[in-house]
Amino acid sequence: MQWFVIFKKELLENWRNLKWIWVPIVFILFAVMDPITTYYLPKIMDAVGGVPEGSIIDLPMPNAQEAMMMSYGELGMLGVLLTVVIVMSTISGEIKSGVYEMILSKPVKFTNYVSAKFLSIMLIIIISLALAIGTAWYYVMILFGTIDFTRILMSLFFFTLYFALIVSIVIMVNTWIQSPGLVAFISLALIIIFNVLTNIYGHILTWSPALISDYIGEYLASGVLISELWYAALMAFVFSIVCLQFAIVTLRNRVLH
Repeated sequence: MQWFVIFKKELLENWRNLKWIWVPIVFILFAVMDPITTYYLPKIMDAVGGVPEGSIIDLPMPNAQEAMMMSYGELGMLGVLLTVVIVMSTISGEIKSGVYEMILSKPVKFTNYVSAKFLSIMLIIIISLALAIGTAWYYVMILFGTIDFTRILMSLFFFTLYFALIVSIVIMVNTWIQSPGLVAFISLALIIIFNVLTNIYGHILTWSPALISDYIGEYLASGVLISELWYAALMAFVFSIVCLQFAIVTLRNRVLH
């Protein structure tokens, strides 16, 4: 019952901040931006002019899977950045303003507090990703060709697990410091370091969640769910639990001290 009270409070606060409206809209814009621009770029260049007379604009047109991966690429970069921004003050802002002490002055369990915040944010992210990927798929189907809906649904599932890891990392950092700006900076630094290490040692860290996007590209092209994708998804889930547990322990130690 306590968990649902906190969860309902978070949902209401997110609604008052209009996150339920503008986050999905921005995610959709990120997702459709590259495929639509790529398809209409030759027409745009021809309409704008500035091309030497007699020149032939012959830009290679991606197939449906490549166009879909453009959407995943933008969400994996700009979508992650936006996610960090909307999560950066989730706990640190309440600690800084004193709301945190008011909440925990009641017998509130740290596990309920952290998990309710995590799931309330993830609900927005899941809906935003679903709308964004669904919209991108619609335009890709019209402009580039068909992609099986099952592949889109499965790729969305794995991509959501990657975003769950991002949210859990930012929530964990939230419990370390009170400055939302510093939370965003440290969170992005950790995510970048994680991705850089994966790029360097990718031949060893085949289970790294940072490779989920690459594996999704292979899945969309072949239709085969390789074992590495399942292992990377499992690691994203495990790391998310670990980060949330660290957040709970940090908050508990903050009260004790």
